[in-house]
Amino acid sequence: MSNAAIAALAILLALGAWASTSDSEQSETSTATADSDQPEASTATADSDQPEASTTTADSDQPGAKPIRITRVSYDPPGPDTGSDAHLNREWVATKNFGQQTHQLGGWTLRDTSGHVFHFPQFRLRPNTTVTVHTGDGQQTRNDLYWGMENYAWNNADDRATVRNQDGSIIDRCRWGNGDGVKNC
Repeated sequence: MSNAAIAALAILLALGAWASTSDSEQSETSTATADSDQPEASTATADSDQPEASTTTADSDQPGAKPIRITRVSYDPPGPDTGSDAHLNREWVATKNFGQQTHQLGGWTLRDTSGHVFHFPQFRLRPNTTVTVHTGDGQQTRNDLYWGMENYAWNNADDRATVRNQDGSIIDRCRWGNGDGVKNC
């Protein structure tokens, strides 16, 4: 192969790499959103049993990543279902603020598919902080809220936790089937 042919091939390869980089940068630019206290738009207003795409992402630095996300659910704590507050409180949903701004969760809800609804009190979720909503009774803290239920909320086989903002827009969801009792979302 001549030097001119090698140079032409190198230019074409460089142009191809540049074009694919430009396409991905353009895609990232068009999907990027700023982290703000504004609720995220959603056209869904009611839970449905239709299959859905995952609403969580693994990397919070990705453009368009949701700042408030369900991270983990303990839906079937080990041991016998005694119904004691100690055991009820081992059933919980953890929600994290991956954003850079504090979010006011007052008026937000956490619900299952059976119609159990937890109403968040006036509560501020600071950046890089997790709040855990426990099923039973307990003393509210900066990182732990308590539903006050006398029975278990989450189904051990096939349920879904949904967080909605004060406008009813879906912020995040996490679904599980039969498993080991804990779901990483």
